Formats: sequence, structure tokens, C-alpha cells
Amino acid sequence: MNIKPFIRHVKNYPSQGILFRDITPLIYSPEIFSYILENLCKNIDNSKIDVICAIDSRGFIFGAPVAHKMGIPLVLLRKKGKLPPRKFSFEYQLEYRKSTLELSCNVIKKGDNIALVDDLLATGGSALAANELISKSGGVIKIFLFVIELLELKGREKLPLKTDIYSLVSD
Repeated sequence: MNIKPFIRHVKNYPSQGILFRDITPLIYSPEIFSYILENLCKNIDNSKIDVICAIDSRGFIFGAPVAHKMGIPLVLLRKKGKLPPRKFSFEYQLEYRKSTLELSCNVIKKGDNIALVDDLLATGGSALAANELISKSGGVIKIFLFVIELLELKGREKLPLKTDIYSLVSD
């Protein structure tokens, strides 16, 4: 199934010069949403992954049902100010601004193997921030899973070399 035509492009959002990829049509259609979840799950080896991590906020849309379907615990990586104290924080650069990602301490155990789920790989900033937080917790990302990858921004090149990367759609 080709889901690329269902990704809505919004010019100059959230700021001038940015082409925003709207995933609303992807999750509106039960058939397309199921297809996405099935393909993300196919790339996770249940015997080698201890935890699914999802990045705030659109990564939650895909990460939660994938974790449920796979029977693997879910850990949420949140935007700044959304978690109570005893957390790790990491500030990073997005394509158009800075942001901070946070992870509760003590939810990921030392040696946990992680599958990281997010909706979009652009510059790689949030994926790298997630990698940093998970590493601080003692976990190791074994696979990055994205619904959409923006090839021209070369985010894949910034991710750890020894880690698997799966993107359902390249745009």
C-alpha cells in the first residue's frame, strides 16, 4: 500500500520556509493506520526488545498501539515540563527551534534493549536526544522506527551507525 499520497503537506507551518507533514489523514483511515502499525511491528524482534520508547507527542500515536500489539512495555519521552522530578533532560536543535526532551529516571533498566518509535525523521534532533536520554538511563536503542523520513534533511546520517533504522515512507 502506498500511503505517501495521504500525507498532507502544509507550507510555511509552523514557521516560514517549513513544509509540515500532517499525519492526520494517516490516522483517520483505520485501514491505513492498521497498515502502518503492522509494518512497524514487523520490524521489531520481540525476543530482542525489552521496551518500546515513543517521542512526545506524535510518536505516542504510533508507539502506544505498537507496544500493546507486541506485548512490550511502553516508555514515553516527554517534552520539557511534563514529567515530575527525577528525570533526565536533554536540549536539542530542531529544524526551526530548540526543544528539550525528558525521560523519567528508573523506568529503563541498565541493559534494556529499546525500539524507538516516532512519526518523523527530519534533522535527527529528537531521535538523537532520545538516544542520549536512553543511554543515560542505561538502555540501548537497537532500532529506530519512523513512519516518515525526510531524506533531504539527512537525519539518518546523524544516528548511531550500529543501530537499525526503519522508515515506512521516504519523502
